[in-house]
This record gives sequence, C-alpha cells and structure tokens, in this order.
Amino acid sequence: MKKTITLFVFILASIAVNSQTIYSKAFGNPNNETVIYLHGGPGYNSIGFEVTTAKKLSENGFFVIVYDRRGEGRSSDKNAKFTFQETFDDLDAIYTKFNLKVATLIGHSFGGVVGTLYAEKYPNKTKSLVLVAAPLSIKETLSTIIKTSKSIYESNNDNTNLRYIGMLETMDKNSLEYSSYSFGHAMQNGFYMPKPPSEEATAIYTKLKSDTLVKSKDAKMTMEAPKGFWKNEKYTSIDLTQNLKNVLKHKIEIFGLYGTEDGLYSKEHVKKIKGIIPKNNLKYMKNCSHNVFIDQQSQFIASLKTWIH
Repeated sequence: MKKTITLFVFILASIAVNSQTIYSKAFGNPNNETVIYLHGGPGYNSIGFEVTTAKKLSENGFFVIVYDRRGEGRSSDKNAKFTFQETFDDLDAIYTKFNLKVATLIGHSFGGVVGTLYAEKYPNKTKSLVLVAAPLSIKETLSTIIKTSKSIYESNNDNTNLRYIGMLETMDKNSLEYSSYSFGHAMQNGFYMPKPPSEEATAIYTKLKSDTLVKSKDAKMTMEAPKGFWKNEKYTSIDLTQNLKNVLKHKIEIFGLYGTEDGLYSKEHVKKIKGIIPKNNLKYMKNCSHNVFIDQQSQFIASLKTWIH
C-alpha cells in the first residue's frame, strides 16, 4: 500500500450520466489504494456499507468509493434499462469522475455478480476483485434457501409454510416469482443475520437502526431493478464459474469473504468458490452471516489490508 501523509477527505458527488444522476460518495485519501463498493440487490443500495464501514475502511489506508446503481437507492431513474452494460457504463463514469485508471472492486452479494462480469469485460480497469457473500450459482442459492427453510418448518410443524414451500418446489425455477418468494423465506428465517451477533456487530447494528439514512425512503428495497435485471439478463439463472476462471486468466487476483452462518450458501457452495480462486484467498468466518462487513468488521478490514497492496 502506498505510503502517504494521512489525509482524509469526504467527497459527495452526483455524476450526470445520460442526463441522469448517479449517487456516489468517497472517503479517505485519493492517493491511497482505491476500492469501489458494489452493493447487493438488485433493488438495494450502498447505505448499509456507507454508514457502517466506508469511513473506517478509509481510516485504514484506503480511498473508498460507494455508489448506488442506476434506478436503485439514491440514483433514481424512471428510464433505467437495468442491463449489465448500462451498469458497466455507469461504473465507468465513476472511474472518470474520480480520475481512476484501475481499482479494486468489492462486490457484496449481487454486487459480486456485477464485479465479476465487469472484471471479465474490463480487466485493464480491475486491479483485484473481492467477493463478499457473493453467489457462484444463484440457482444453487435458491435451492439452499428452500431446502433449509423446509427443514425449519418441518421441525416446527409449520404446515402453513410447508404448503408454501411445496408450491415453490413446483414452480418454474427460472421465474422471478420463484426467486422472490425464496428470498422472502430467507428473510423470514433470519438467514441474513448471525445467531447471536458478536458484541462488535451488535453495537454496529444498534447504531445502524437509528441512522437517518437507513430510515429514509432511499434505503427501502424496490422491485423495479429485480424485474428489469430478470427480464433483460435472466440474472436468477447466472452461474459465475467460467466467468471467475476467465477473470483469473487476466492475472486479476480474486478474494472471498463469507460467513459460516450465511443461510444463502451451503458449505458445498462456498467450497466450490474456494476451489476456483487461489488457495488461501478465501476466508470462511464463524459467527458471521451475509453482512460480512458488519458481522465481522475487524476481520473484514484486516483481510483487505492483508490482501490489497
């Protein structure tokens, strides 16, 4: 990592792309190693990472950029196309705005899909890729959710939800309804939260709940993006196995941070990812679920400091 005089700047930027505004915010010294956070979803935003982790990460020697994808969060656009190419063009605009030639991409959940596909297409702009609770196969993720939920309902003799699971099992596995209902069961069963959270995570989550940004309308998940990405890209059928291999062929380092209590991914799913990326480049952390940068924030930051030079 570059040795520079400590300087922290906070840049709030509204980038005009095709007459639309893309929300972004930067933390830290622009001379430090640049990382761009790609949020989950589709239909979500970068508020959770921005409020809890961006500033602290910048204080550990990084120039941190967060932004909301077009048509999501604070980057409202009624004419958003919700295609990967549109997403790549907007990410290119982030590079231009902050005078970047290359950056490390931190892809959380669906952001990991975006980061992988961007790195594959634009390897000259990608220094490294960090997958944070990101799927390898979304179909496998949905299957895991249904299998685990069914087990929970059977243990609780929850016949009502077992009927819903039965209906899901007969649905078209490529449909948007199938994925939406599956993720609904994941939320209902607490698959996104560690049990119990660490003291560090508890303090962060408590503070997060009272944050004004989190309470704003921009923090709410919307359905336009999932509908659009499903219609245009069939994103629920994506398997990134070959894409990740292609990224590695470009000599781009890939790292992974996953939680053992993340209900979206089975141990086998994480093992497959570990089998693709270089040895010792994946951490499978205990007492950690989907929001790795909150559930094990200290380990998250320490890992980036170790990996990204």
